[in-house]
Amino acid sequence: MRRQPKLISLKVMRDIFTPHPELLKERIYIDNQLAIIHGAPDLFKVMIQQQPPFSTDDYRMGFVANGEAHVTLNLVERHLSAGMLVFIGPGSVINPIGFSDDFEIYGFGIPTDFPLPFASGQKPSTFNGRARDFTVPATPSQIATARHILDTMWHVVHQENYNKAVVANLIAAQMHHYDSVYGEYADNHRDTLSREQTIFDRFIYLVNQHATCEHRMGFYASKMCLTDSYLSTVVRQASGTTAKEWIDRALITRIKAELRHTDKPVAQIADEMNFANASFFSKYFKRLTGVTPGEFREQ
Repeated sequence: MRRQPKLISLKVMRDIFTPHPELLKERIYIDNQLAIIHGAPDLFKVMIQQQPPFSTDDYRMGFVANGEAHVTLNLVERHLSAGMLVFIGPGSVINPIGFSDDFEIYGFGIPTDFPLPFASGQKPSTFNGRARDFTVPATPSQIATARHILDTMWHVVHQENYNKAVVANLIAAQMHHYDSVYGEYADNHRDTLSREQTIFDRFIYLVNQHATCEHRMGFYASKMCLTDSYLSTVVRQASGTTAKEWIDRALITRIKAELRHTDKPVAQIADEMNFANASFFSKYFKRLTGVTPGEFREQ
């Protein structure tokens, strides 16, 4: 029998929350094209039972209203606290680690093909590839604006035969708002970012994009027009972890997801992850995790 997929799509979210009618009625709205989280304090408690980490194929935007959480987002550890705006783009990997009892978020998710009212190429720059994800502190006024827009969306979708054009324009307004806040934050901190941090951020972005098929340092150094040794030195200085460890971390995360949440044969996973053969794949996995792929799957 096929296991529940690793991907936490809107449909999968709806399946997860169906056994929790009190959340769906009071705090969560989900249809085929839109999910809204309206301050659900028990959201993380339910989600963390689904065996993280999770991957996404859609856009998710929200803000932390109360409490705090510790997560890994696209390999990088983040501390979320009240007053932060959060954006998670398609293809991201999220691993919730811990959260306070009063952790509460508001936000929404939409698929990448959601019919937004933007002309071709006119989507706010943050959502045109400028950032794959971000977590930024916001002022009380900026949080209030995000809350007002989301509250209006929540009100509209609970009307009979709600007007989808109104919701689409509210989503567009929220995207413009987040784009403005993120742009202001990035501009204010650009001068304080060291060259090493800039290189590290670019390296992590590339690793998130290519780790499942490119395992060699040389690939990433070449993409960044740097030597292997210089890139290795900079990444270690910026993060305290070697570049090879970052590549291995991303690769093992994806392999674990395939083993845990699909019924693909080990040989197929090895081939898809660009290993020479299943034997080498199994030795690599055991060296980094202490167990074979088969043993991990049985766990």
